[in-house]
Amino acid sequence: MTAHPSTSTNTNDTTTEAAPTDVVHVGGTWLRVAPAMFLLAWGGNHFTPLVHMYEEDGGYAVWQANLLLGMYVGGLIPGLLVASALSDRHGRKPVLIAGSISAILGSVLLGLGFTHFAMLCLGRVLAGIGVGVAMSVGTSWIKELSAPPFDDRANITAGARRPALTLTLGFAVGAAATGCLAQWGPLPEAVPYGVHGLLNLVALLIVVGAPESLPVSQRSSTHWWKGLRTPLIAHRTFIRLIVPAAPWVFGAAGVAYAVMPALVQEKLGEWTTLYATVLTVVTLGAGALVQNLVPGINRATGGRALIVGLGLMTLGMGLGVVAAVTANPILAGIVAIVLGLAYGICVVAGLIIVQAIASPQESAGITGVYYCLAYSGFLLPTVLAALLPVLPYSLSLIGLALVCLGCLGVVARAITRPW
Repeated sequence: MTAHPSTSTNTNDTTTEAAPTDVVHVGGTWLRVAPAMFLLAWGGNHFTPLVHMYEEDGGYAVWQANLLLGMYVGGLIPGLLVASALSDRHGRKPVLIAGSISAILGSVLLGLGFTHFAMLCLGRVLAGIGVGVAMSVGTSWIKELSAPPFDDRANITAGARRPALTLTLGFAVGAAATGCLAQWGPLPEAVPYGVHGLLNLVALLIVVGAPESLPVSQRSSTHWWKGLRTPLIAHRTFIRLIVPAAPWVFGAAGVAYAVMPALVQEKLGEWTTLYATVLTVVTLGAGALVQNLVPGINRATGGRALIVGLGLMTLGMGLGVVAAVTANPILAGIVAIVLGLAYGICVVAGLIIVQAIASPQESAGITGVYYCLAYSGFLLPTVLAALLPVLPYSLSLIGLALVCLGCLGVVARAITRPW
């Protein structure tokens, strides 16, 4: 696979040549896409603070509740890969609209299916499709709207920072709103999902007015299933930097707001749902705050922001071992902050690398693959919960810390000696 050496510096120029010439340089068109993308992320994460509720009030086993948490990965992967191929052929807007409709249907099923495990699983899969569309198609759409002729003022990293921040805020606000509604509102098994569905309808009306960023002349002429081929996965940079680092992006988030509350729930009693909500918001809030700093971290470290993120990831996993042994809610909160910072740095640093090696035609596809790898880590809480009968959290977290340290070494070596 040959690299695209000019892409990292000339991506904006390429977009300028291929985009329509009659678009007004308003600089804020990406904000019309942001609400839909924000709410798709909301729909992916509003289940997280409710895990304890499904165990206590719904009578589901720990592994079932955690399976529901990770179930939307089953919709996420086709949402990432198939949606990106469809958007390369038909444009960004219709695919993102379809993803929003999927998310609304998912919330309907989740709101009605509290006592029906199969219905909950299907609802989570549909929510995952929406998140996958947001991450692949939404990221590419906002990236393209963050360059000329749509935006003359955005710097070269805006195309990575804006979608990553939108997603992170959606994940955080969704968890916060759902947790608060579940803790103090009526019908906690249904109302949070109803609120999300209604807001998604509003976002649909807004996104309809957003400009299409992929001109017909640049769209793929092949059938969408042929577009599933993503040759860039064989790119040396992708293999040596992204593959070992990406799974830790949401691996960190999953450990922070799914495993940490489980470690201390016996000390919290009826406040476990609220605590899980706070930890989710703290994790993603820390991630959101640090994301705009990633370009500066890259400059200060000579392009090594990914190493900084993985270093914090390893530290957070190590502190998680101590939290597992002590069952201390304050320490678990500190772990969430550290892992949140690691998540925020790694997700943007990885996107910057992916976008640097991709041409406009390859952007959606390789972004989808990147997020597939990133989201594979979100299955960690399910795996750790399934292992509990034979492996307590303290020991499994030691193993995670060691594996993370090994991945840090691989990435550090690749960046220091790229060839």
